[in-house]
Amino acid sequence: MLLGPNDTAPRPAADTADLIKDGSDQTFMQDVVEASKTVPVIVDFWATWCGPCKTLGPALESAVTKAKGAVKLVKIDVDQNQQIAAQLRVQSIPTVYAFWQGQPVDAFQGALPPSEVESFVKKLAEQAGGSADGGLAEAVAAAEEMLEQGDAASAAETFAAILEEDPEQAAAYAGLVRAQIALGEVDQAEAILNGAPAAIARAPELDAAHAALGLARQAANAGPIDELRGKVEADPDDHQSRYDLAVALHASGRTQEAVDELLTLFRKDREWNDAAAKTQLFTIFDALPPKDPIALTGRRKLSSLIFA
Repeated sequence: MLLGPNDTAPRPAADTADLIKDGSDQTFMQDVVEASKTVPVIVDFWATWCGPCKTLGPALESAVTKAKGAVKLVKIDVDQNQQIAAQLRVQSIPTVYAFWQGQPVDAFQGALPPSEVESFVKKLAEQAGGSADGGLAEAVAAAEEMLEQGDAASAAETFAAILEEDPEQAAAYAGLVRAQIALGEVDQAEAILNGAPAAIARAPELDAAHAALGLARQAANAGPIDELRGKVEADPDDHQSRYDLAVALHASGRTQEAVDELLTLFRKDREWNDAAAKTQLFTIFDALPPKDPIALTGRRKLSSLIFA
C-alpha cells in the first residue's frame, strides 16, 4: 500500500540529543569551537525573559533537526553564562552565531521568520560542503527519474517516504501528485494536492502540480485524434476541433504537437473563446519543468506572437 503524505508508518524517533544541546561558559570550547572543526555549529544566545527568543528558538531547532546532522545547535542562556556572551560582544538577544572550523563565519540578531532561519542553516551547511535537507534532494531526484522512466508506482512510494521525513518538501509533494496522475489515480492526486500544508500551498512545484491535474482532467474527455485531425484538415478555421485536437494530443503524450496546434490556433484567432489557446498553452508550460525545451521554446514563440 502506498503511503500518502498524511499517513504514518512506524519508524524510530529522531535522536536530537547530539544535534541540539544547552551550552555554557565551561563547555563552549568543546561544544562549539572544537565541534565546529568537523560540523558547523550554530550558537543561540537567549534568555528566559526574552520574548523574541521564544519564537526564534523553536525555528532554529526545527531547521537544525531537518538538516539531519549537517549542522548542530548549542543554546546558551546569557543570564547564566555571561563570560562567553561578553567575549563575543553579545549586546542584545536573541543573537545567533555560526561557527565553522573553529571560527565564527556568520551571525544575525533578532528573530527571523522560519523561512529565513532555514535559509541561514542551509547556507551554513552548504558552506561546509554538506546538505541541509539530509539528502532528501537526492531522493527527490531519484524519484523523478523513476517517474520519467515510467515506474510511477516506485516513484510514488519514494515520494511518500520523503514526505514522511519532511511533510513540507514541496518537490516531493508535487511529485507524489504527478505520480498518482501517471497511475491513473486522478481523484487521489487531487485529494493529496488539496491536503497540501499551508506553508507550501503556493510553492511553484505545487502550482505546476495543479496545472498537471487540470490537464489530466481534460484528458479524460479527450476525443479520438484521427477524427479531430480530419475535422481540422477539412476546415482549418474549425477552432474548437483544433483546440480539442491539442487536448487529445497532450493526453496521449504528444506535448510538442499539442503546443504547435495551440500556437496555430492563437495565430489564427487569439481572442477565440476568451483566449482559450493562450490559457491552455500557459497551463501546459506551467505543468512542465521550467527548463523543459518544449516550455522554453513554446513560451518564446508565444511571446513573439503576442507582441507581433
